[in-house]
Amino acid sequence: MPASKLISLPCDEYPFTPRRQTIGGHSLSYVDEGQGPVIVLLHGNPTWSFFYRRLILAMRDTYRVIAPDHIGCGMSAKPPAYPYRLRDHIANIEGLLDAVGIKRFSLIMHDWGGAIGMGVAGGRPEQIEALVVMNTAAFPSLRIPLRIRVCRTPVLGDFLVRGLNIFARAALNMAVNRPLSPAVAAGYLAPYDSWANRIGILRFVQDIPLSPKDVSWETLLGIEKKLTQFVRTPMLLLWGGRDFCFNRHFFTEWQQRFPQAESRYFPEAGHYLLEDAFTDLAPLIVDFFRRNLKRKTDDGGL
Repeated sequence: MPASKLISLPCDEYPFTPRRQTIGGHSLSYVDEGQGPVIVLLHGNPTWSFFYRRLILAMRDTYRVIAPDHIGCGMSAKPPAYPYRLRDHIANIEGLLDAVGIKRFSLIMHDWGGAIGMGVAGGRPEQIEALVVMNTAAFPSLRIPLRIRVCRTPVLGDFLVRGLNIFARAALNMAVNRPLSPAVAAGYLAPYDSWANRIGILRFVQDIPLSPKDVSWETLLGIEKKLTQFVRTPMLLLWGGRDFCFNRHFFTEWQQRFPQAESRYFPEAGHYLLEDAFTDLAPLIVDFFRRNLKRKTDDGGL
């Protein structure tokens, strides 16, 4: 998919006009809506900013909400010759924040967005105001479901992920407890409509740091070491209990590392918890930021 081509979605499912910044020589697409304190929403794999579509609408009247698509995802460029490492995704978000002049911000993170977001936060802790963490990790773990491990297998993984699109398609059922509507399912898949456009999905899977042999292992250890900087930062943990990957073990570890955090566990929600439990989660998130952020009137929350 050329970087300039926008995918076609029903207006009522993704009613935004994304903006673009050239970061590291590649076009990065992002939604930038509203004014006020800045909240950055970071998605995982195999999703994109579409995952946050309803949350953006719920918050944009009070906050400036920025939801980027990682390189290789959504409407961003999908270069074939690109490292797609954890450190690259962190650098891309840092580059975007600098390009649009963000000085203080909060984060909402899901899946890979947790490691990426805490990697960004760890490099500029003085800029972080509040954190919302959903079904993710920012520390090492040896836990990985077999169905994901298979997708890392050389050759076979390429065929399954890029050829059959099995990683993104399977998530439409395995990551939710409630069936998605045809329009929403189509929205999740829309950016990943060809072998070429699924390169980012595969590279994310291949980059999961499981041992010191993996390229991003040291990057993840560096992120973990800086987590203690946020033990006094307002934090909200929201967890889908039917997540086959980021299960209760991860939720418990976040609670142990951040005893100051508010937390809510949703036993009937899956990995895509914003699909399964949006009507319950959205008010919690809005209230969390209402209590922890003061609306700025000088420069739109920068």
